[in-house]
Amino acid sequence: MVSFKALLKQQVLLPIIQAETAEQGVAIANAMQQAGIHLVEVVLRTEASIAALQAIKAAYPQMVVGAGTVTNADTLNAAIAAGADFIVTPAITPNLLSQLRDCPVPVVPGVSNAADVLLAVEQGFTELKLFPATLSGGAAFIKAMGAVFPQVNFCPTGGINDSNKDDFLRLSNCIAVGGSWIAPSNWVEEQRWQQITAACKVANTPALCH
Repeated sequence: MVSFKALLKQQVLLPIIQAETAEQGVAIANAMQQAGIHLVEVVLRTEASIAALQAIKAAYPQMVVGAGTVTNADTLNAAIAAGADFIVTPAITPNLLSQLRDCPVPVVPGVSNAADVLLAVEQGFTELKLFPATLSGGAAFIKAMGAVFPQVNFCPTGGINDSNKDDFLRLSNCIAVGGSWIAPSNWVEEQRWQQITAACKVANTPALCH
């Protein structure tokens, strides 16, 4: 199976889409695509999220569209049935990991401490999401984990923004940073699509060193 890192290609931003309607999801995805974004995560936090995921995939067949906020077998199965290209979870349990092991697409389980990392590694997962990143040790935590778990790569989300993203991206075991700061709800409500495009361009600029 292809890895999440391979799906990212050169993209260092994992932009999060939270849509109240399918049409809104497509509009957000369009604004992100205008910035050169080819991979997005649709969080399953609204009643329209599955429909938004499907609509984005239909409108932009070349876009890699993942599903986030997967917390149980029901949401996992719904995401896979909708055609999600990858799965992201906010946290892990032994039961959830057992469900994720048989997933037909790449999975990025969420961790928040060293015990979580070890649990995920024991189950064969080496691409992990640190969440909430800034409240769970931030870049210093990811750097420390590199010495103990050199095979693990991280995609931190939660509290990431333009002012601190490079602190993470300079780390060799950080493959991308995720967040919704590039498409906050007020911008979406006010249809400030060009602002979302501009924010994605800035956020997807790689750190000077890695």
